[in-house]
Amino acid sequence: MRKFIFDVDGTLTESRQQITTSFEAEFLIFCCKFPTYIVTGSDHQKTIDQLGRDILTRCAGIFNCSGSDVYQQDKFGTADAPYKNIYRSDWEPPDELTKFLNDELDFSTFPNKTGNHIEYRPGGINFSILGRGEDNMKYRSEYVKWDINTNERRDILDRLKTEFPDLNIQIGGQTGLDISDSDKSQILQYFEIYDDLHFFGDMMNKGENDYPLAEAIKKMGGKTYHVKSIDETRTYINRLSSTYANGLRYN
Repeated sequence: MRKFIFDVDGTLTESRQQITTSFEAEFLIFCCKFPTYIVTGSDHQKTIDQLGRDILTRCAGIFNCSGSDVYQQDKFGTADAPYKNIYRSDWEPPDELTKFLNDELDFSTFPNKTGNHIEYRPGGINFSILGRGEDNMKYRSEYVKWDINTNERRDILDRLKTEFPDLNIQIGGQTGLDISDSDKSQILQYFEIYDDLHFFGDMMNKGENDYPLAEAIKKMGGKTYHVKSIDETRTYINRLSSTYANGLRYN
């Protein structure tokens, strides 16, 4: 069966932002036509904030925290609770990791740190030098430029992998690092080997958090769409919707 999997930040929405009203209408139509799944490093409440309950209600599955917190449609669900939580990881980061990250925070010379730098999620944490404090959006573009110029996240990632080789560490979004005991490819256990999977994401380069899932799907014979903008995602889904509605295969 043909199934479509979408990342959120940078794919369906701008980073940490709500989906636009016009795209929401288009994506809702797509979700009603095809089996659609969401996979994101964010927690469930953040995904509700970004995509809204109308979209999530129409998704066949929602993989939060890179698949460590899983929700599926519930045929016995109600209007207030149309899907149910079927799995949540109980993994907790070791104290040594927390200390290491706090040392990295102290070491960084980025001038505008907003607080809430370690965000705990089911199955992992997100670490951000910028942080997710009150002024996060005010300084986000400044940190993005800083990171491009200093390669800070890549350097922290390399040090983390040396110190904690058993953990999965990926660059996630514009400002963070996703750290867990698994990665997005873990969601494939919820699909059949003969499913025709199509995955959309903006972070598919090696070391980025869509990469493990993209590579695993390609090995299964599925198709990946490495998008550079939300507009590119919209173009693809409109084309796919039209093509598959006519019974043709899109290449």
